[in-house]
Amino acid sequence: MTSATPTKTLPGSVLFTCNLNAVRSPMAEALTKSLYGKRIFVDSAGLEPAERDPFAMSVMSEIGVDMTADRPLDIEAIDIGSFDLVICLTPESCTRVTALTRGQAVDIEFWPTLDPFAAGESGSREQRLEAYRRLRDELARLIRERFGASEKVTP
Repeated sequence: MTSATPTKTLPGSVLFTCNLNAVRSPMAEALTKSLYGKRIFVDSAGLEPAERDPFAMSVMSEIGVDMTADRPLDIEAIDIGSFDLVICLTPESCTRVTALTRGQAVDIEFWPTLDPFAAGESGSREQRLEAYRRLRDELARLIRERFGASEKVTP
């Protein structure tokens, strides 16, 4: 298990995981799809899936990425072993993914990311949106560092 490490070889498939599959992992999924198109099969899942967060959808919409068609997935309902790489965005999802993939040939990486809801919880609407924008931009940076340049441009 490693943190984001640059590589020039794209995996065939990537799964992003977090706790709720409502903010971090669907944002990472949508950004990766936006940046790399169909060159990588990408999905996301959570420990206890919840509806997509409207702030996450809003800040992704600002950069032309639509998350409205995505539906939350339960990590237990998918075949994690069919992915080349699983990127965990929370410690809890990393623990669960490690247990579910024991004995399988799946690469697992942990990218610690802040929860934007907690970061902007007590602020104004604009302060909360700013916390989500910081997450969006950080995920885009990590994705580019890990998978290399793409032909599309986002934050």
